[in-house]
Amino acid sequence: MAGSVADHGEEDLKLELPNQSAARIVRDNFSGTVVSSLRTFGRAAGIAQETVTGAVGDIARGQFQWREAIIQAWRLITVTALPAILIAIPFGVIVSVQVGNIIHTLGADSLLGAAGGLGVIKQGAPLATGFLLGGAGAAAIAADLGARTIREEIDALNTMGISPIHRLVIPRMVAMLFVAPLLNILIIFVGVLAGYAVAVGGQNVTPGSYWATFGSFATTADVWISLVKAIVFGFLVVVIACQRGLEAKGGPRGVADAVNAAVVLSVVSIVCVNLVATQITAMFLPTRLA
Repeated sequence: MAGSVADHGEEDLKLELPNQSAARIVRDNFSGTVVSSLRTFGRAAGIAQETVTGAVGDIARGQFQWREAIIQAWRLITVTALPAILIAIPFGVIVSVQVGNIIHTLGADSLLGAAGGLGVIKQGAPLATGFLLGGAGAAAIAADLGARTIREEIDALNTMGISPIHRLVIPRMVAMLFVAPLLNILIIFVGVLAGYAVAVGGQNVTPGSYWATFGSFATTADVWISLVKAIVFGFLVVVIACQRGLEAKGGPRGVADAVNAAVVLSVVSIVCVNLVATQITAMFLPTRLA
């Protein structure tokens, strides 16, 4: 009897141990992921702070790497300009068609210019700019810095007393902040023209009413907000890409992982920041009614 009770107790203990170990593994993994994420965010915030203050200091002392910044800006333009046009055209067409169908049902065809134009300016252009920079731009930056890291070039710079932030990160940050608003303006221009062509050619909207309603509802504040959002997105992208590139390890596989992480984190950050920015602008700068 006593032996059977002991056997049952051992069986219950064996059944409980796997459950406890599985729960502990899940708990440890979750807590480790959270702690690691917070540490990564802290390092990214440190790079962002050092980059901004370092850029101001380098420009004031005349030590800014202008040549490197121009080279990086040109590289960003070459990898994002054509995709920006290719994205802006279908985006303007889609907005014009979808919004136009709803507006036509309501019998307010003349408002298509306002709806399509505001959609491109306030949401489409900055998001498309951020996604382009977060895709092509972040991949290029993370791959470049990651390759330098695994070749120990970053360690060599530190050994020589040269800050990688001042030599490599700050020029890329300035280049990104220069290219981001230019891409945003390009997407706005192409997207609005594409929407106009569809509205006039396919939805029987008169050119005069399209531009009249567009001018009545859209304001310069909307354009400035779009540009500011594009600059913020560009800053997020360059900080994330530089941080992942400088922390790459493990050979070529590490560079690939750094590029993948830079792109994913950039896109997620852009979506989250855009949500917050949209809510804030809707509260303090609502759409003007003509």
